[in-house]
Amino acid sequence: MRHVIVYKSVRVADMYLFVDQREGLERVPAALLQRFGAPVEALRFELTAERRLSRSEAPVVLDALAKQGFYLQMPPTIEGQARE
Repeated sequence: MRHVIVYKSVRVADMYLFVDQREGLERVPAALLQRFGAPVEALRFELTAERRLSRSEAPVVLDALAKQGFYLQMPPTIEGQARE
């Protein structure tokens, strides 16, 4: 279980950044933060492997938080179209 903060991007619709509450944004690369824009806090919650998330798998998010210190949830794409 981790206490997580989710930030939304002001530059890219439906892009969210998950970070461990204790570490905050300290492990997020500067280049990512520059593209993401000023993070706006959207949510805080306890994340467990069993928790259902709308567009991500909780174990994947937990693994990314442990290994790299953040998880970036990209906007959904329409099948057959490339991301910008």
